[in-house]
Amino acid sequence: MLSLALVAIAIAGPFQQAQFAPTRAMWVELTEKSIPKHGVKVSDTPLTPRAIARRISHRTSPGIVDSRDLPVSNDRLNAVASIGADIRTESRWLNAISVNATDEEIRAIAALPFVQSITPLHRSQPACAIEERPLEVDGGVASLDYGVMTDQLLEIDVPSMHLRGVHGEGMIIGILDTGFHRIHEAFHSTDHPLDVIAEWDFVSNDGNTGIETGDDPNQHKHGTWILGTIAAYMPGSAIGAAFEAKFILAKTEVYATETVIEEDYYVAGLEFIEANGADLATSSLGYIDWYTPEMLDGLTAITTRGVNIATENGLVCLTAAGNAGNDADLLTHTIIAPADAFDVISCGAAYADGSIAGFSSDGPTADGRLKPELLARGVAVASVHSTNATGFSAVSGTSLSTPLIAGATALLMQARDDLGVAGIRSAFFSTASDFVANGQADPLSVRGYGVISTIAAAKTGRAIADINFDGLVDAADLAAVLSAWGLCTDPDPATGACAADFDGNGTIDGPELALVLSSWTG
Repeated sequence: MLSLALVAIAIAGPFQQAQFAPTRAMWVELTEKSIPKHGVKVSDTPLTPRAIARRISHRTSPGIVDSRDLPVSNDRLNAVASIGADIRTESRWLNAISVNATDEEIRAIAALPFVQSITPLHRSQPACAIEERPLEVDGGVASLDYGVMTDQLLEIDVPSMHLRGVHGEGMIIGILDTGFHRIHEAFHSTDHPLDVIAEWDFVSNDGNTGIETGDDPNQHKHGTWILGTIAAYMPGSAIGAAFEAKFILAKTEVYATETVIEEDYYVAGLEFIEANGADLATSSLGYIDWYTPEMLDGLTAITTRGVNIATENGLVCLTAAGNAGNDADLLTHTIIAPADAFDVISCGAAYADGSIAGFSSDGPTADGRLKPELLARGVAVASVHSTNATGFSAVSGTSLSTPLIAGATALLMQARDDLGVAGIRSAFFSTASDFVANGQADPLSVRGYGVISTIAAAKTGRAIADINFDGLVDAADLAAVLSAWGLCTDPDPATGACAADFDGNGTIDGPELALVLSSWTG
C-alpha cells in the first residue's frame, strides 16, 4: 500500500533548517475552544438559513449550535503559522488544524500550550474496483426512458418514485470526491440541467471543482461517474436517480499516486456541505492503510469522527464500504473508514440479480456493529463517460452502489420530510430485501439488510390510500384517484399497478374511491 509521501517545499520562518526542508502533512488537534461570554449563537457560525432549518428539524444533539460550530481562533492559527508551518485547512468540528511542516516545526507546534496532539495524515482511495468501459445505449421503461440506467434503477425501485412525481425536487445533495468534469450533454438538458449551488476545491483552495492546470489526467474521472449516476438527464440514453436535485460539490482528493491525500480535506468538505444546507452527503472515498482493524470502532478515524458530527447535525450521510472482498467470517472485516461511523449508511455492492459482489467489503466494525448495511448494484453500473461528452460507461465498485443509494435517499427524503437520520435508516433497513425475506439482517455482516426498495421505504408507516406519503388521506389523494380513473395506463414497473390502483387489478374505480373515503383523515 502507499506510504506517507514527503514533499520538498521552501519553508520560511525561524525553524528553517535548509532552503528546501522536507515536510509532512500533520493533523494538529487543539485543546478546548474559548466560549464567548454570550455563549454560542447561530450568528457566530457559517451556517446558512437552510442548514439551520435542517438542524432545527433533525439535529440530535442539544440546541441548534454548540462550540464545535465555532471557528478555530485566529490567535491559534497565527501562532502555528508564525512557526513557519503551512496551514492547509482547519476543522471547526474537530477543533483541529491541518499543516505541512518540517520535523522541527512539528516539535515546536507540539510545544504550544493549546496543542493537544499531532498525528500524520494519509492518502484516501476511491472505492472503485474497475475502470470505465464504453457502454451502448439501450431501451428504457415506464414513463421515463432511462436508457443504460434502466436496470440499476429498477432494481432499487426508483422509477416507482418517479411515477409519483418524486424526482429530487427541493433536495440538496453534497458529494465529496476527486473532481467533476461537467461537459457531458446529460448534464446540460434544457428541461433538467445540472444545478450546482455551491462548490469548492479543497485541494487547490478555489471555487473550481473541474479540471485545472496541474491536475492528473485521471483526477476528475471518479467524481464524474458518481455525479452522473445521480444527476444525468438525457431521456432515451440515461436518467439518474435524483435528476431534479441541486448539488454541492467538494473536491477533496488528489488522484496522483505520488501525492499525499489528507483526511482533512474530507472533513473540511463535509463541514462545507453541511453549513451550506445540504440534506444529505455522499462519498465514495475511504481510508484504511494506516488504521488497524481494531481502530474501526466508530470513534477513531478522523473522517469517521467528522461523519458522526455531521449525522448528529441532521445531515444524512452515505459512504462506500470498500472493495477489499468478503469472507463471511465475523472475526475479520474489510470495511474502510468512514464506513464504521455510527449513523452513516454504509453501502455494499451487488450484481444485477441481488447477489453480493465478490469485491464488496464486509464487517462487522471493531465494536461489533453491522456494516455494510444496504446494497445496490455495484457491478457494471452505467454512468456518463468521464471524457466523452456523448458517451456512457460501465464502472464497478462500492463507489457506484453508493450514489445509487444516495439518489434513492434523496427521493425518500423528498417524499418523507418527517424522517431524520434515524428514520431514513430505519425505513430502508426494514424494507430491504434480506430483512423482508428473513426478518433480520445478514448475521455474517456481508449483505447488511439487503438491496433497498425506495418505494417500500417511502410507504413505511403510511396508509395504503396515502398516495403522496404526507401522512394524510385527504383531497390530494382523492384527486389522484379521480384523475387516474379507469384503466391503469402507466403502471409502476415494480408492482405492475398504478399508484392509485390499491388492489392491483389494473383498474382505478369504486374500491379505490371507497378506500380513500374510509381512510379519510382530512
